[in-house]
Amino acid sequence: MRADLLAAAIKEAIGDSGEVAVDGLGIFRRTDAGYELLPEPHPRVFVAYAAEDLAIARRLSDALRKRGCEPWIDKEQLLPGQNWPRAIERAIETADAFVACLSRRSIVKRGQFQAELRYALDCARQMPLDQDFLIPVRIEPCSVPRAIAARTQYVDLFPDWGRGLRRIVRSVERCAAARPRIELR
Repeated sequence: MRADLLAAAIKEAIGDSGEVAVDGLGIFRRTDAGYELLPEPHPRVFVAYAAEDLAIARRLSDALRKRGCEPWIDKEQLLPGQNWPRAIERAIETADAFVACLSRRSIVKRGQFQAELRYALDCARQMPLDQDFLIPVRIEPCSVPRAIAARTQYVDLFPDWGRGLRRIVRSVERCAAARPRIELR
């Protein structure tokens, strides 16, 4: 979508209320000088994992939240009756970073983890070449899929969880800093 069309749509949505929240960007509001964007304060992180790795994915999600990130994990975010395939795609699309929890189970198992990983790779292909998005995280000793290892550096959460977590948070912050900025005129 062209920037001028997006700006017009946001101005129209602001209407009489004076502000509008845009998921993944922040709050646009009218001011005396025109319009401003209050960006989302916390980097949004999609956490992908195999079902057998749920406990460690939750531990990682909690740790990211304590360090100022806004993790999205399906077991906590999806609501009853929600169209979960579309909700997951939307969460990946609006995330600043996609954390893929790699384990001996997740790299060989067919199913949702693989679908999420492929969708994240498709989303990353649409981003500028220098913009990071996918953060492969080994939660235990395992191989990294060739398609990822050939292009992307991974991080280990073992044997030093704290060191790995610090590196993940730095990467997430870098991804969030590259978030597109929108100006309304």
